[in-house]
Order: sequence, then C-alpha cells, then structure tokens
Amino acid sequence: MTSRILATLFAPALLASLALSAPAAATTGAAPEPVVALQQAHAHNDYEHQRPLLDALDHGFTSVEADVWLVDGELLVAHDLADVQPGRTLESLYLEPLAKIVADNGGTVHPGWDGTFQLLIDVKSDARPTYDAIHAALAAHEEIMTRFQHGARKQRAVDAVISGNRDLAFMSSQKKRFAGYDGRLGDLGSGLSANVMPLVSDNWTRHFTWQGVGPMPAAERAELEAIVAQAHAAGYRVRFWATPDAALPNREAVWQALRNAGVDHINTDDLAGLQAFLSS
Repeated sequence: MTSRILATLFAPALLASLALSAPAAATTGAAPEPVVALQQAHAHNDYEHQRPLLDALDHGFTSVEADVWLVDGELLVAHDLADVQPGRTLESLYLEPLAKIVADNGGTVHPGWDGTFQLLIDVKSDARPTYDAIHAALAAHEEIMTRFQHGARKQRAVDAVISGNRDLAFMSSQKKRFAGYDGRLGDLGSGLSANVMPLVSDNWTRHFTWQGVGPMPAAERAELEAIVAQAHAAGYRVRFWATPDAALPNREAVWQALRNAGVDHINTDDLAGLQAFLSS
C-alpha cells in the first residue's frame, strides 16, 4: 500500500522530469531536428549565458567569445576582474568541452559540418603573461587547435584568435602558434599575413552612424562593402562589435546589412534572436 501511495504522489513529478529530459525522438517518435551550423553567428560575451559554449552550440553558433583574466596562474573567464570565480576557467568552460565534442563528432564541432569553429579570446589582463598562459593551454589541446608553424597553417577543428590586450610583435615572432591575432580596421593595409591576422574586428559606432533606423546611407553602405572586399582580398575575416542588439526592428536592419555585405561574424548576446534571423 505504501509503495502505491508513493507512486501516486511522485508519478506526476517523475513523468514531468522525464518529459523535460527526454529527447524529442522519445516523446514524438521522430528523430530530433539536427542543429544547423550558422557560419555568421558569433556569441559575444558567451560566458554570460547559463551554459557557456553549450547554449551557443545548441543554437548553431560557430563562433564564441570569452574574456579572460590571468589570476594566480589561472585563466579565469569574466568580463570584469571583480566577477571572476574559482573554477570558471578557459579550460573548464571551453577547451575541455570542445576537445570532447570534437572527439565525439569525429573531428568537428557541429556534426556533419566541415567548417572551423572560432574561439575568440579577449585578453583583459596584461598582454604577454596572459598570452603565454593561453598558448600553454591551447598547446595542451593541439589535436583540436589550428596550428601556425614556419609560416604555414595546419587546419584543425577550432581556430583560436586573440583579441583585447595583444602582443603582435611576440605572436609574429613565434615559430609555433595556436592562435591568430585580431586586428582592427586600421590594420587592413598592413600587409600582415592572414596566418598572423585571420580576423579584423572593430567598433561599429566608430565607423558608421547608421543604427538601422531608415535606409542605410549610400556612402556608409559603400564603405562597409569596401571594408569587407579589402579584408577578404587579404584573406581576413571581418567582425563588428557594438551593433544594435536590443530586440527591435533596427537590429535586424543592421544584421541584414552585415549579412548582405558578407561580414563573416555577426555579433550578438541574443542567441535565439540571431539564430532565427540567420535561419530565415
């Protein structure tokens, strides 16, 4: 009798729990919909989501950004130094999970996807010592990291790129690297090899006044297209930060302009919003 009473009391909660945790195939009889990898989707401040990296992957993102601080020899992930927490490291939140995901998927981050996943590491503490720690951390996972050696590129599943506080002179001098340098628009004419600077990023508001309200001025549209064309001719990818990100029509107008111009990484904190836009 007691077991029957307990079963009656707890069965609804148990069933609800199973329904939440079971894959769609178990509840509908159909195979779960595969996640479509979205080549232009970049998760800005990815670590602020409930499940860093994993939420982005579940929404099809192919690029994530992690801010790092070197604290007592550990690469801690947070936007501000006051917010760092023990255990929230570059290794635990990103490198270790990526290594497992790539191994499970047979050499790629998204199953069946032949693209390269970007891990953008925004250095917040002093450039050189932080980079030294990052280099060591990436080298420990060289089976998944793209390698640059003797001027050549050995492609792997994950491209690491260093942003924020950067030491270009030292990175350029390395005989073996596991990360590229994130340049700025002023670097477009530098002649730097794409093996050194694979990405060029900049603040949207420093170069464009248009915020998605009304038509994009023709001169600004032409400038955007010229920036992308110049970058791509040199083998660089392009990203802008500080674009509108509130869920309003002007955000999608800017996203559409970026998409049309061929900007490689569209920046957002709204994973579901950009997924819906790029999937439309």
